[in-house]
Amino acid sequence: MKSMRLMMKALYTITFIIILATMTNKISGQEDNRYNLLNEFETYVIEKKGTERAWTGNYTNLKDDGTYLCKKCGQALFSSDDKFDSHYGWPSFDDEIPGSVKSVPDADGLPTEIVSSNCGAHLGHVFEGERFTARNLRYCVNSVSIDFVPEDLGKGRYGTAILAGGCFWGVEYYLQKMKGVKSVVSGYTGGHVKNPSYKEVCTGRTGHAEAVKVVYDPQKVSYEAIVRTFLEIHDPTQVNRQGPDIGDQYRSGIFFMNDYQRDMAQKLINILKGKGYDIATELTKAGEFYEAEKYHQDYYFEKGTLPYCHSYVKRF
Repeated sequence: MKSMRLMMKALYTITFIIILATMTNKISGQEDNRYNLLNEFETYVIEKKGTERAWTGNYTNLKDDGTYLCKKCGQALFSSDDKFDSHYGWPSFDDEIPGSVKSVPDADGLPTEIVSSNCGAHLGHVFEGERFTARNLRYCVNSVSIDFVPEDLGKGRYGTAILAGGCFWGVEYYLQKMKGVKSVVSGYTGGHVKNPSYKEVCTGRTGHAEAVKVVYDPQKVSYEAIVRTFLEIHDPTQVNRQGPDIGDQYRSGIFFMNDYQRDMAQKLINILKGKGYDIATELTKAGEFYEAEKYHQDYYFEKGTLPYCHSYVKRF
């Protein structure tokens, strides 16, 4: 009898593990189906296979080390190690991250179109025989089709979260510590002035919020976990301020990349409201994010001190 009970217990344990694994796979599958919302110009290029004008893209002359992701699905596409200057006016690469790019003959036969192998987003075209590099290939890519992360990322899909919770130094500090977070960049978003400086944002006249752009591995950390942490490392009840920092640029905000992020953020806000918190956090569709000046990046890690207006407070 005792041996029978042990066998049944072991069977129940195995069954539970199988169910848990099935649930995890299901969640991962749902994550795979979340594509980022596109603006009008992004839709023109990525969905309708248009082309941005030469020399107008953000990444044509970028020489920073990192990884280029698909703007629509977050798949890692190209490494900065394979980027070169072709003088054609678009970002050029002579190799892809293995399996990330699919070549498709254009309707007119020439040239060959390249798309994300995951979501089919139009990236640009590939050319052979120009002898720019030893590989003799040029992936000519629209800047608007890609996003840059200042980290060396491996093959796979990555999620992006854009969050504003007062001074970006403190938000950056705490979110960088989360397992599965690959990159946190401080910057400005939600305003009406292109490429604003810190000085301009501090006037309160550009409409921007100090924010962070978080790139994460959804197989290791969920968007929900990141937003929960965000809502616990700053005070989401304060209006246009955070501690001693006062002004519209210090407002609390979540800028969603897709419908899933919008719904998840609203769910978490509603939970806190149900607990009696008067939440001031704004929920807004993500727009252009402008990276802040270099001296703002990794601020507390470089300085070796702790945030003065951010701390962890359990709210969930």
